[in-house]
Amino acid sequence: MARFVRDNGLSLAFGAIFLATLIGQAISGADTFNHGQALHNGDPISLGHYVTSAVFWADVMENWQSEYLQFTLYIFATIWLIQKGSNESKKPDRVGRESDEQQRLGTHTQPDSPRWAKAGGWRTTVFSNSLLLVMTAIWIASWLAQSLAGRIVYNAEQLDHQAATVSWPTYVTTADFWNRTLQNWQSEFLAIGSMAILSVFLRQRGSPESKPVGAPHAETASSG
Repeated sequence: MARFVRDNGLSLAFGAIFLATLIGQAISGADTFNHGQALHNGDPISLGHYVTSAVFWADVMENWQSEYLQFTLYIFATIWLIQKGSNESKKPDRVGRESDEQQRLGTHTQPDSPRWAKAGGWRTTVFSNSLLLVMTAIWIASWLAQSLAGRIVYNAEQLDHQAATVSWPTYVTTADFWNRTLQNWQSEFLAIGSMAILSVFLRQRGSPESKPVGAPHAETASSG
């Protein structure tokens, strides 16, 4: 068990932090919602009711879709784009999908290579793009979930103000939907762009997200 925890510490730690913050969001969100209810002479709801409501899931999905979009675009962009001097970039001579030798495919597979990497044909093609495919699917699914939950919240507010409700196709063209979406996208793009350029000039000893402390600024795709 100790070895399992050590070998999977990064995913386990972030999984625990994720659950803790999700619970915290649910508790604080329910309190905020009930405060709004009190201000408008409405009835408070239980925590269980809140975490099954569209209000909670619209907020959750709003964040999830932007995070998965960030990584989807970054995975794709780093195939073709480089940032000289950045640990977050490939070396300039490896731009593109790279050779079979570099990717350890075909005659260059190893005894412990994944089975689908050795299989050839459509299975190797799918496996060669599996990370991007799965991340894209999660992004689309969470963005769709955001739009569905967001429409329910939007229509509830419309009814509270005796205004007409809208269909899903209409909702995804509203300022409310795009405000929810773009306020997250811009922050994700800023963060990942900042990481790419700051890693050229700044260091964190011991982190694989940084170059070695003594590495020249122009050194690209090295890990500390």
